[in-house]
Amino acid sequence: MSNITVRKQNGDRPVPPTESVATWDPWRTMRALLSWDPFREMAPFPAAEDHAVAFTPAFDVKETKDAYLFKADVPGMTEKDLEVTVTANRLTVGGKRDQEKEEKNDRYYCYERSYGSFTRSFTLPDGADLDQMTARLEKGVLDIVVPKRPEVQPKKIAVRGEGHTAKS
Repeated sequence: MSNITVRKQNGDRPVPPTESVATWDPWRTMRALLSWDPFREMAPFPAAEDHAVAFTPAFDVKETKDAYLFKADVPGMTEKDLEVTVTANRLTVGGKRDQEKEEKNDRYYCYERSYGSFTRSFTLPDGADLDQMTARLEKGVLDIVVPKRPEVQPKKIAVRGEGHTAKS
């Protein structure tokens, strides 16, 4: 049924699991205390976090010499599921990943994927060329390229010494 292999050493004795040393992390303890809600069980409606985690794609934003690059992981989404808009200097990326249809005969052993709508907004700097920006979806990765206007790109200025005259 499964292809799980058991590594063995010294004949047929299984390899002992590696022991991890438990260390006390005060920050982990503090986060646990701050997130504790003593009234959670008494709430009339279950919390949203108890059911499904909303779908929020991970973004990378990078500035190069010529452009601003935005990359988002949106697996399973198509072009019609995504919307990229620009208003003034605000780039907004939104979309929706629909949940698969659930059959009555289906039995889930694990349910970890997230679904739903998302919206992310980014403020673009003044030097962004919004007329030349492009968006492309390939293999589950959304690439948005916002070029910089030529007048705002860095220019190299020669430095002259004190003894340098205009004739030389």
